[in-house]
Amino acid sequence: MAMRTLRSLALALAATGLVCAALAQALRPEVGKPLQQANELIKAGKGKEALAKVREADAVAGKTPAEQLMIDRIKGAAAQRAGDNTTAIAAYESAFPKLSGVEAAQVAESLAFAYSANRDYAKSSQWAQKAQSLGANSAQLKQLQTYLLGQSGDFNAVARDAAAAVSAAEQAGRKPEEADLLRLADAQQRIGNSAGQLATLEKLVHNYPKRTYWSAYLNRLPRKSGFADRFALDVMRLKLLTGNLDTTDEYMEMAQLALQAGLPAEGKAIVDKGFAAGMLGKGAEADRHKRLRDLALKQEAEAKTSIVARAAAAQTGKDGNELVQLGYAYVTMGKAEQGVALIEQGIARGGLKHPDDAKLRLGQALLQDGKKAKALQTLRNIQGSDGAAELGRLFALQAG
Repeated sequence: MAMRTLRSLALALAATGLVCAALAQALRPEVGKPLQQANELIKAGKGKEALAKVREADAVAGKTPAEQLMIDRIKGAAAQRAGDNTTAIAAYESAFPKLSGVEAAQVAESLAFAYSANRDYAKSSQWAQKAQSLGANSAQLKQLQTYLLGQSGDFNAVARDAAAAVSAAEQAGRKPEEADLLRLADAQQRIGNSAGQLATLEKLVHNYPKRTYWSAYLNRLPRKSGFADRFALDVMRLKLLTGNLDTTDEYMEMAQLALQAGLPAEGKAIVDKGFAAGMLGKGAEADRHKRLRDLALKQEAEAKTSIVARAAAAQTGKDGNELVQLGYAYVTMGKAEQGVALIEQGIARGGLKHPDDAKLRLGQALLQDGKKAKALQTLRNIQGSDGAAELGRLFALQAG
């Protein structure tokens, strides 16, 4: 009977990581039965009931060392489940000296969490380090260690640890863990490393392109050292594409930027989207919104009337700047094929004020023309240190 109880308890405890060397010896039924019941209650999330069953086993007289070890281990798990971390600590610390290898690492890790829950961060850190030295390497333990470093205020250490994890993943050809990137970005913000944080946010966007990560990255990108103001409209375009154009002011700003860039068709399209989304045409500034729409309509009509003649005149120009500008204007009018041709002519003619900008416009135009493979190749190969390269990568990523 005792050996059957032992084997069934071993199988039950295997799923919860509570198996230890004591299972190599027999438990008496009066000890083994309540411990088995306690284990089932732990798995059911009933910590207080499980703790009562452990205490029933602990009340048995004449316990062997193996029985006491098993009681301590299950008592620790039951107490943690019940939120009684003081009892858990006492039980685990009683068990720890009698264990070795994986079992000792498991108990050390449990002690680290129990001490953390009791806000004894120094002891928690000691046990976390001990668990790690014994071979524990779970994601939960890493997160706990990061939390403990944060509690100590040592965010430089958090950043170093997270950066090492990200670098190791990249060198192994794996994408970094989302949690590692998030804790790295948080630590970088806390220590004032804005350039590092922006680079980490870009990695988050590329590996986990969630709307919130796009928002965090795009809101910071214009503040990057060396990022050119002339790309403000491109940032707004990415906000629109990623669902992050959220306010009336942003719709107004984007429409005005498009008009200032000589792209009234795009400005008109943004105004229309703003009205459709309920962001424009309402409130105290509704009249201002309507005036902007009227201006966009007027400029769009004038542009459509004059663009053919302007494109013909640009063919005789000394450089390709006007060809690129008019080519992208065609794209915004829904004539992507004509636009691509003009932009390519402009790039071939040369003399461009911003050659990388022209490649960015070409990549965007090719996307609108349905030539995705060529567009992605163009966008990913853009160089430069003023923002064009980042924007090329981001438009390529968004197009996927």
